[in-house]
Amino acid sequence: MRLLSALTALSAACLLAVPLPAHAAAPSPRWQLTDTGVTARFRGLAPVSRDVVWAAGTSGTVLRTVDGGRSWQNVSPPGAEALQFRDVEAFSPRSAVVLSVGDGGDSRIYRTEDAGRTWSETFRNDEPAAFYDCVSFFDPRHGLAMSDPVDGRFRLLSTSDGGRSWQVLPSSGMPAALSGEAGFAASGQCLVTSGRDAWLATGGGERSRVFHSADRGLTWTVADTPIPAADSARGVFALAFRDPRHGIAVGGDYRPGQASPSAGATTSDGGATWQPSAAPPPAYRSGVAWLPFAAIAVGPTGSDISFTGGREWRTFDTGSFDTVSCTRDLACWASGEQGRIARLTL
Repeated sequence: MRLLSALTALSAACLLAVPLPAHAAAPSPRWQLTDTGVTARFRGLAPVSRDVVWAAGTSGTVLRTVDGGRSWQNVSPPGAEALQFRDVEAFSPRSAVVLSVGDGGDSRIYRTEDAGRTWSETFRNDEPAAFYDCVSFFDPRHGLAMSDPVDGRFRLLSTSDGGRSWQVLPSSGMPAALSGEAGFAASGQCLVTSGRDAWLATGGGERSRVFHSADRGLTWTVADTPIPAADSARGVFALAFRDPRHGIAVGGDYRPGQASPSAGATTSDGGATWQPSAAPPPAYRSGVAWLPFAAIAVGPTGSDISFTGGREWRTFDTGSFDTVSCTRDLACWASGEQGRIARLTL
């Protein structure tokens, strides 16, 4: 969204229980910061495993670690210093795709296949009205990138070769956007995927909404959420789906000092309907992710954890982060302003 361009101590057996058994003590999480050596703001984050993580941020910065954050390599694309990277999707220690945001040609996609030693620019936006917010992949070959509305409908790019080439999808299967409706390029989580399903989150319009596609972006349905909108700074900022049916939405009002009531919502029917969290995060949250036994939400004023599938949240940290992501080997990472990248410990 243009407004934001300025801007494991538990055993494996316990971790597989969703939610935690009633007799089990809730884990006490905390963030362990790593030394990145830079001051970029990282809204793009893509951990591959507990050892391999990619991060993308301001001033065209891309970092990579292969030792769990003990050291970070600056693998930024050359000549990209004026760009703001807001999303990164990583497939392995060697291959990743990054998205930069901005009007016109500032919206670009780059891909590396050699651990960031070289990059290929695989897409540069030539539509003046487009502004790309997020990118997400169904698998290592098939992915989508989402733009704010063009001619009244959200615009989608599609790739079937791992991001080496992109095509604009027909807009005929996309419902019309509301007046002022857009996505938020806040955490790389305004577009998420699971299996063949995709969801995109919006705000800025009269209502905050979540769009859903069951055919890799060809056709879409849309549902209202209880997260307040009706202002260009309010809406759903991030989505996370545990499976094709169970999802969480977080958001609020990103302006400092503004209240963000009802900043969380859940779905158990794939996004067809959304229910407000009974005890939502206490403030604006821009990122959300699942662990098998819990969910984590983050924002500039703190981090929250839910052991009830997003229905009830409690704050465990007051540091600033913009996005959070967890891996299949049960590692969670968060990133944000001033070069902050941290790993969750229990």
